[in-house]
Amino acid sequence: MSLNKIARLPSARLLSSIHQQHQPPLLHHPSITPLTVPRRDVTQGGYRRPGQPTEDKFPWEKIHFDFAKGLEGIKKHFTLMKNEFSERLLVGPKGKPLLVHMLEQNNVIWEFRGPESLEQWTVSSDREIGGQSEVYLKMGKNNTCFLYGNLSSTTPRDGETRYSGYCSMRSKQPLTAFDRRNYHDWSSFNTLHLRIRGDGRPWMINLAPDMYFTHNKEDIYSYFLYTRGGPYWQDVKIPFSKFFLSSRGRIQDDQHPLWLDKVNTVGFTLGDKVDGPFQLEIDFIGISKDYAHTEEFAYEVYKRNPEV
Repeated sequence: MSLNKIARLPSARLLSSIHQQHQPPLLHHPSITPLTVPRRDVTQGGYRRPGQPTEDKFPWEKIHFDFAKGLEGIKKHFTLMKNEFSERLLVGPKGKPLLVHMLEQNNVIWEFRGPESLEQWTVSSDREIGGQSEVYLKMGKNNTCFLYGNLSSTTPRDGETRYSGYCSMRSKQPLTAFDRRNYHDWSSFNTLHLRIRGDGRPWMINLAPDMYFTHNKEDIYSYFLYTRGGPYWQDVKIPFSKFFLSSRGRIQDDQHPLWLDKVNTVGFTLGDKVDGPFQLEIDFIGISKDYAHTEEFAYEVYKRNPEV
């Protein structure tokens, strides 16, 4: 091929022509085509579940730009900033007087009285890893949070997943103005108070505090929630000292008390390996100060530097 013809070719055809000229002929098997290697992810950093297809889109291609939506967001965040300054400087935490906040013994964090209260929660199941469990969240007939679905312990056929069968509901991370992370400060209380009605299945309550190091982001504090079943409501009070530390589903040998000044989320998980339908109805989730409970931590704490 002459130089004049090469100069007129596009870059893609130029590379293909050069590749064809320098590629040695296939011996004995002229009908064999070159092997195709799957292309790696664009970001090179996200974890992909087994069996899920790769995404070829760039991260900025998923963003939908809308001018009207941007104005609504600016108005929302400036309103949150105004409320944040007024609560801290003029009144007190959550708009209450400081004396009332100091002497408060009960506080309702989540009270389900309308569809807007469900927007603070999110549900998930093993369908994210290829399982068959289903979970749904809606408002109950008595203006309560109604969590229901079907649990299935059938493992996905991906050759890697060994266990399956879980459904969960978790609160969203509280945010302040301009999407700054906020936390639940429960340092003045020592007991978690729930009013629930279940079908007799055992649940797990999870509290996720904010950690200083990234390798502790999977650490959560958990405790058991046993429902009775039947038509009657039950008031459950669990001291925070009973919650034990676990990481990625494994209970840790080195236990530490829960940091109540920075609690990110609260969650409920079902994974009792019993296939079938389930339901859990929640009236409210609150915290209380029980002066009769004086226990600081229910589990053995190891000394890192023993006394000599």
